Amino acid sequence: MPRKLLPCSDMDISKKFGKRVKELREKRSMSQGDVAKKIAVHPSYISQIERGVQNVSLRGMERLAKVFNVPINTLLK
Repeated sequence: MPRKLLPCSDMDISKKFGKRVKELREKRSMSQGDVAKKIAVHPSYISQIERGVQNVSLRGMERLAKVFNVPINTLLK
């Protein structure tokens, strides 16, 4: 018997996460470049996260949380 999965749109989750990252970044008056430098990635990577087109690893979430000085779960709200 096949296992039933709950309906979930990865794009919705990615966009929601990206929107939260952007809110936190702008609240701190940081540019995408500022955030990128702090976590050693290209600014276009931050742009992709904020637009919901780039998935972020757990390690990446941890780094972003440290940049914004928030618990990881704050990024997921």
